[in-house]
Amino acid sequence: MQKITRSQLSLRNGQDKEEIWVAFEGKVYDMSKSRLWREGRHYQHWAGQDLTPEMRDAPHTAFVFDKFDPIGELED
Repeated sequence: MQKITRSQLSLRNGQDKEEIWVAFEGKVYDMSKSRLWREGRHYQHWAGQDLTPEMRDAPHTAFVFDKFDPIGELED
């Protein structure tokens, strides 16, 4: 699996580039095809970042990521 830097992730925010990527627990997911991530935003969450710390306040569980295949691993 390819390594993705935080800099690469931050550019895939739906604004700077068309791709909409988010990271969760060290894996990077492409959310570009999700209707819930229009324009790089999902409620108060923004694409291009690691959402791991924000999941504890989400109204859903981490199983939501099971619907998507990871495209890479987030580099430390």
